[in-house]
Amino acid sequence: MAERRAANRRMFWRVIRRMVFANRGRLFVILLALGAGSAVTAALLNLEADAKRRISGDFRSFGANVVLSPRYAMQHASDQSIPASVLEDIPGSNAGEEVAKVGFLYVTVFVRVRNKPPLFDGSKGSAAAILAGMDGRNVQRVLRSRFVETSDRIAEGISRCRIGQKVAKELDAHARDVLELRSAAIESKLPEALDLKNVKTCYVSSVENFGGSEDSQIFTDWFTALQLVGPPPRFSVVQLNVPGTPPAIQNYVAGLQRKIPDVDVRPIRQFTEGEARLYGKISGLLTATVVVVLVLTALCVMAAMTNIAAERKNDVGLMKAIGGSVRRVLRIFLAEAALLGLVAGLLGAAAGILLSIGLGKAVFGVAAEPRLIVYPVSVALTVMVAVLAAYPLRRLANIRPASVFRGEQ
Repeated sequence: MAERRAANRRMFWRVIRRMVFANRGRLFVILLALGAGSAVTAALLNLEADAKRRISGDFRSFGANVVLSPRYAMQHASDQSIPASVLEDIPGSNAGEEVAKVGFLYVTVFVRVRNKPPLFDGSKGSAAAILAGMDGRNVQRVLRSRFVETSDRIAEGISRCRIGQKVAKELDAHARDVLELRSAAIESKLPEALDLKNVKTCYVSSVENFGGSEDSQIFTDWFTALQLVGPPPRFSVVQLNVPGTPPAIQNYVAGLQRKIPDVDVRPIRQFTEGEARLYGKISGLLTATVVVVLVLTALCVMAAMTNIAAERKNDVGLMKAIGGSVRRVLRIFLAEAALLGLVAGLLGAAAGILLSIGLGKAVFGVAAEPRLIVYPVSVALTVMVAVLAAYPLRRLANIRPASVFRGEQ
């Protein structure tokens, strides 16, 4: 029995080999159609997968996408603020990537540049500004900016600060200047009555363009700001840069709301919704194009299979006359179609992924990264198209051997 099965298997593949190479011209046409369809499919699927990562990265570069602020119900606090311990309660990762979290303590201060006109005298050298004390990790991911002036000098024994370009222009301040800061709570006091021990200083390490209200603010460390307002340790607001897809970000926000119910947690919707909307449009367009390409490929292969069905009537009649069942005959033709789809898919998908690298550079300005999952998916889709396109061969099942031998059509 085992020898008979082995003999049948050898005969099966021998028939397949003879059928595939019987008409080399038609073989080339089918392989070309399936290969081209596989290449375009792989290229578009790889671009779609890469677009998801790039769009997420681009939106992430805008800065914070989740904000924690005090609830108005917190009437027991003297001012609306968030306990500093909240920063440690925030989960540090989402979707396998680190969450950047930074707490901000805002203080209204009077500020002047050292060695310029004295504080509070109304001259150009002094002004009221918002001081933002920062505490947290990955500040650059939350507070995005473009440097206007920088200093590589290290100031010993003094806090460093980054200032927005608007407040820098108002104060005529530049990198390497030293700012003197005092809380606006003492606005009504006369300059001579001020206690100079309460004046804090900071070294301007950079003047930056933030592109928003931050251009009118001064950013320094959290401890300096806390010294100006006094204990207890607290934040005015906490900003997060949460990685992941929009659904993953929404799940993170929902979990954070349950974990910290006393704080108002809300996503910056123009970022999360904009990311989802943009990716949805790109994904929909590329998916629709893939479907159209596969349908056109199937039609081309189906036309070739129709001609093959007409040519192989005699072969099928002979097979059935010598005892071949309909199921075995159809299995031979489906195996032929699947083999052609596999060969074309392997070659076309590899070419398509290489093609997507160039297309990604043209579309996004950066070459697309090959996604390994795209290769087997493209090959599988090509094999499915080849098998489904072999539908015209089903008509061979109705052929009667006697009619074929009498020469009837």
